[in-house]
Amino acid sequence: MKHSLAAALLISTLPTLSYAASSVITYHNGNNRHGVYTVPGLTIAAAANMQRDNAFTASITGHVYAQPLFWKPKGAERGLVIAATESNKVYALDENTGATVWQRSLPASVPLSSLPCGNIDPMGITGTPVIDPAARVLYVGAMTSTGNGPRQKVFALSLTDGSVLPHWPLDVQTELTKQGATFSSPVQGERSALLLYGNRLYVNYGGHFGDCGNYFGTVVQIAPDKPKLEANWQTRARGGGIWAQGGLAGDGTYLYITTGNTFGADEWADGEAIIRLHAGLERTGRTKDYFAPSNWQSLDDSDADLGGTEALPLNIAVPGEKPAKRVIAFGKDGKAYLVDRRDLGGIGGQIQALQVSNSGIRTAPAILETDAGTSVAFTNSTNTHCSGGNIQMLSVAATGSSPMAFQWCTALSGGGAPIITTTDGKADAIVWAVGAEGDNLLHGYNASNGNVVFSGSGTNMSGLHHFQTILATRNRFYIGADNTVYAFKWK
Repeated sequence: MKHSLAAALLISTLPTLSYAASSVITYHNGNNRHGVYTVPGLTIAAAANMQRDNAFTASITGHVYAQPLFWKPKGAERGLVIAATESNKVYALDENTGATVWQRSLPASVPLSSLPCGNIDPMGITGTPVIDPAARVLYVGAMTSTGNGPRQKVFALSLTDGSVLPHWPLDVQTELTKQGATFSSPVQGERSALLLYGNRLYVNYGGHFGDCGNYFGTVVQIAPDKPKLEANWQTRARGGGIWAQGGLAGDGTYLYITTGNTFGADEWADGEAIIRLHAGLERTGRTKDYFAPSNWQSLDDSDADLGGTEALPLNIAVPGEKPAKRVIAFGKDGKAYLVDRRDLGGIGGQIQALQVSNSGIRTAPAILETDAGTSVAFTNSTNTHCSGGNIQMLSVAATGSSPMAFQWCTALSGGGAPIITTTDGKADAIVWAVGAEGDNLLHGYNASNGNVVFSGSGTNMSGLHHFQTILATRNRFYIGADNTVYAFKWK
């Protein structure tokens, strides 16, 4: 179920915000998917003055599940907020007013009635696009209606005017069929963010809500300058969808994914796992390149995906020594799994599996790394420390028999993915989240103790969908919703 390149590609991560101080070119502001933003003016005191920016009025068409992006090349007078919708429409909006600078309509999205299962209607652009700042190109994955039925396609758009670049799009089903892989677009969903890494574009696929049909967890590697789909990786068993919001995450050397439940697997076949991918998507089979819980089969049977969140590489400071290298992921079984990044450990090889929730965890975490410690924020429905919906913070130590420990939790009504802002990389750290499909308000919490720093008053929104993620720039927050983008600012 894979195709690998004969020559390995050198993988290196793109530094966050290296091309313009305020550009946000990928999901959660970095290839490590940590969701941390440096916003110099947003102190804890200033957070109390957060308010809706009514001067920003955006009119777009379609439901929004993807995180907006922000593009402001050096020397530009204004930045562009990039929003993509399930109606297969992509917008570049003026950062100050919300006015449409350009808009591109891709081929029609697919109504739910034309799919065997699912819960998004219509289905078009679900996963967050990615920007290539050097080439000034936006890459987008979209489910499209064609004469041959629904097809997953990958587009490249000019950031100048939104035009589709020559030789694009790529039809993923057609290209994978040429490589001998099994891929049927009607049953393959693309919820995860796209990733640019080492001059290659990565797109990954799972199934739809309802787990219908013959789908496989799939990663494709595209050479964008050709363009050419040059490699793929798939789960050996049916299912095993890759559906976490952030999709793949990179640590500068390797890529990491999580997979969901497989079907009919008597022996482990890549489901319920953290997988470390090598250049060219080579499958090594070595235990140091994968981890799955010992009870992976019961997780399969109960649809308790470990793949509810992406696998996030993190570094933990150790005084006088090199940082401890770890990977963390959260599952629908309510557990946090911590593994050694140098050796993932194979079946049952975790450093620690900690029950942190009484319900499934499905929203992307955010990670704050400082010399004083490493903390991970995530949202969940209920746990032993807080009743009802809440946002929780874990601390992660470099050593000890139980390195993950409860730090704080506080109430949050809704399921938005958190982000973290600081003024300089460590000071005035604030955890932010929207109460998507709950109270639909914006909330802010002191990252050190969970105290409320912004109550959400006056920030009522509508049309938010679960997993919605905040875009932070140096001047505003932006939140995508049905037919609009909301903006917030502080004094």
